[in-house]
Amino acid sequence: MHFDHHEVYVGKDVGGRECPVTPELVSIYEAGTGDRNAWYRGDSPFGAAIAPALLLHSEVYRDLSWYLPNLIGNLHARQEWQMFRPMMVGEVVRTRSTVVERYRKRNRDYVVNEVLITDAAGRWLQRSRTHQSFLADEPTRDAVVVDKDRERRGDRRFEVGGGTGEEIPSTSRKILLPMCQAFSGPEKNYHNDRDMARMLGFPDIVVQGMMSICFLSEIMTRAFGAGWFLGGSLDVSLVNVVWAEDTVVSRGKVREERPEGSKTRVVLDVWCEKPDGTKAVVGRASALRG
Repeated sequence: MHFDHHEVYVGKDVGGRECPVTPELVSIYEAGTGDRNAWYRGDSPFGAAIAPALLLHSEVYRDLSWYLPNLIGNLHARQEWQMFRPMMVGEVVRTRSTVVERYRKRNRDYVVNEVLITDAAGRWLQRSRTHQSFLADEPTRDAVVVDKDRERRGDRRFEVGGGTGEEIPSTSRKILLPMCQAFSGPEKNYHNDRDMARMLGFPDIVVQGMMSICFLSEIMTRAFGAGWFLGGSLDVSLVNVVWAEDTVVSRGKVREERPEGSKTRVVLDVWCEKPDGTKAVVGRASALRG
């Protein structure tokens, strides 16, 4: 069976690279997220400085040959992550990106891209799966495909975090333009430039979905420390758009605890919400304790 060079198919190799984990990369991450953990610059439980768990949050977007042709209104829909070992500041890691799934839901086509990050010896450090959605039909010219009223609809309300479990400490961040530029730059795109956003059918800058996911990684790092970097997992859906100047509160609440070898795996509901209660990201995360 032969696939055209431009076709997006399961098994398509999107390539990879060697990436030095530098203090400069960590500084850019801190500017884009506000996450400034002492472990990133000095001693950590791993004997030296470690990188933020999701330092390479946008590696999947370095090469967009896995995107479908209809870019107008495309959205990051779901994100999965597994952590096996931290990236040490100063080491060189390798990445590889592969299309692993395609599916259709309602009026959107979804492509799933898996990124594997390994160390110089080939040991797995982390694996992620990004579900990107594309409109199945071409929108009319100048149409706004996702507006700011969408999140107020009844079908965009999501209940999460029920039960009596412990809630871990939250964070609250107002997402300013310099954060968007640090996180999603340096090139102009719809995540850091209003004109580019309008060209793709949005009324304002669409904050990159990975930023909210990094906020969730921050609260998991604070709550579980090494247990997040060694065996942590995340599976969340991006259910409403975060716009520039929005404030986002990131929260987690314990759902269950279960034995895992000599440790305990703690499973949590995690979510990011706006001050009016609108959920932007909802899902599950887990980490080891003990």
